[in-house]
Amino acid sequence: MVKSEIFEMKLLIKKAIVVVTSVGMLLSATGCGQTSTDTGEFEPKLSTDTECQIRVAGSYSNFESLESEFERFYEYYPNVTLNYVYMDDYDNTIVSALKGDEAPDIYVTASWMLDEERMAPLFDNAEVLSDPSLNIDLDCIRKGARWTTDNGDVIMLPIFTRSYGMLVNMDIFEKNNLNIPENYAELMDVCAKLQEAGYDTPIMGANGTTVSGMYYAFAFPLFCDEVIKDKDGGESLNTMDKSAGELMRTSLSKLNEFVELGYLNPQVCSEEIADDYDAVIMRFFQGDVPMMLGSGDMVSGTSKRESKSEAFLDNPFKYKFYIVPLGEDGGYFLDAVNLFFSVNKNSSNLDMTNEFIRFLTREKELGNMATIKRLITPTNDFSLDEVYASLDGFPEERSFSYQETGLSDGVNKEFRAAAYKVANGTMTVDEAIAAYGTLWEE
Repeated sequence: MVKSEIFEMKLLIKKAIVVVTSVGMLLSATGCGQTSTDTGEFEPKLSTDTECQIRVAGSYSNFESLESEFERFYEYYPNVTLNYVYMDDYDNTIVSALKGDEAPDIYVTASWMLDEERMAPLFDNAEVLSDPSLNIDLDCIRKGARWTTDNGDVIMLPIFTRSYGMLVNMDIFEKNNLNIPENYAELMDVCAKLQEAGYDTPIMGANGTTVSGMYYAFAFPLFCDEVIKDKDGGESLNTMDKSAGELMRTSLSKLNEFVELGYLNPQVCSEEIADDYDAVIMRFFQGDVPMMLGSGDMVSGTSKRESKSEAFLDNPFKYKFYIVPLGEDGGYFLDAVNLFFSVNKNSSNLDMTNEFIRFLTREKELGNMATIKRLITPTNDFSLDEVYASLDGFPEERSFSYQETGLSDGVNKEFRAAAYKVANGTMTVDEAIAAYGTLWEE
């Protein structure tokens, strides 16, 4: 295992970086949450008569998938009460809440918090979930979604993950006798045929610089692959070395080609899609967009919005999520975690809190949560939601976590700005490369 210090911080937290060959998408034969000697069923370790209350704090206004797990946990511990507490302005209030008299037993954490000194108490007070005595099956977690401290401890449990790609209208492809493209040449060919069939803009998305915008989903994973293959590239990019901008050439050039051919039209996208979430989904549900770019966060909103779209209700269609096949051999699965749970080691009900985490850290439970939220499970079982079925068995040589790139948030922003400027014609590819380090405007 190779580790890379991406963030420098008080706690010396860093991410567990796994070389590409070890970020396999397949589980061992025994499966997640299951050993060769058991059936994978949860077995309570504490007295089932235990009475206590456990509080979970987070920033979701509602957390239906977690509440579903509360109900399932009550089947084993009927006298335990679990409550989810929504905290307004969570990022600025969770630290003080953790120090208060009614501190949460479990609280939401995120990767960006590791880079913030003010968030240090969240990790200072976090239980070590990898402690063997807790018997939590962390092998259940996909390797690309695992994060550890400098000494290998796990204090953040990934609950939801996401990737970046495109929603595909399967009915359009079937109607036009087209196969889902598996590499760059096939993607170009499919777009050309779709245009001939009357779909003027085969690919759409939000024309912006966010991580849910179309440029991030379209080209950033390819850029990451280029960085990983260049041993010194990440370091020079992080220091904003102007010459490092050359690493953006392949991805920016392909993006530019799609715009020039009209396969992707930023102006049309701006006119018809107002934001990178609700508007993207509702435009896709009009039923005339073959491929809609976005993140797993955008995909998560589709289920609830099907009933809000009159066009979709009148003419429903099948859709699935695919990685954009921008490479010569295919696309790149960029694995990212968007929500973790950490346990308050000072909890007055620590044993039962850890027991709930042990219950949750199983393929069945994490899969249930992800399915309800329509996000990607942190385990390897993508079969639970047909929308993400294409990720099952994705080639491990083209699968990696964002952490593995070693890139800072500054590089991320520079790329997004470069892609936006190139696609919208305010810079050429050469100009964007030459301007690396000065592209992002707050």
